[in-house]
Amino acid sequence: MKELKLIIQIRRAPKDIFDFYLDPKNTPKWIDSIVTEQTNEWPPNIGTVYRNQNKSGVWSEYTVIGLEPPIMFEFQSKSSSYHVRYTLRRINADTTELEYFEWMEEGELEQPFTLDILQKLKQVLEK
Repeated sequence: MKELKLIIQIRRAPKDIFDFYLDPKNTPKWIDSIVTEQTNEWPPNIGTVYRNQNKSGVWSEYTVIGLEPPIMFEFQSKSSSYHVRYTLRRINADTTELEYFEWMEEGELEQPFTLDILQKLKQVLEK
């Protein structure tokens, strides 16, 4: 698989969702495979580097290449042609649609996201 798109509705305002998933301290709260995440600057800008460590101790780095608060956030892997973009669209006063889109410029997605991961994000945010 070269690309994957997942869509979920969350009962929160776009800004609440955007601020939550952009903050590296929140990533382990909704992505079980990530133990820790950090950035080289805060708040993030184009060029900010996110580093995360998985449960095996392996570090990965991603550079922010798109940032339009509170609508869109995109980053690219520093070690491959992997990209991911989060896009938010307000549906009504208390519901937002989150579109998660990941793709490879070359090769195949090795560990595509699952809807279960986004369901956990939804669960954490709607508490």
